Amino acid sequence: MANLRVDGEIVPINEFVSRMLAGMISGAVLSLKGVREDWERIEIEIRRA
Repeated sequence: MANLRVDGEIVPINEFVSRMLAGMISGAVLSLKGVREDWERIEIEIRRA
């Protein structure tokens, strides 16, 4: 399950988008060295420069 926040505000997303985001992000993260397959939570912070 994925949640999306922009500037602290929750942006509603439907189940399809939630699963799509979760799958893309977890797949990318799992391909990195040092990430265990039994992870529980992934947090990403993006700031505009």
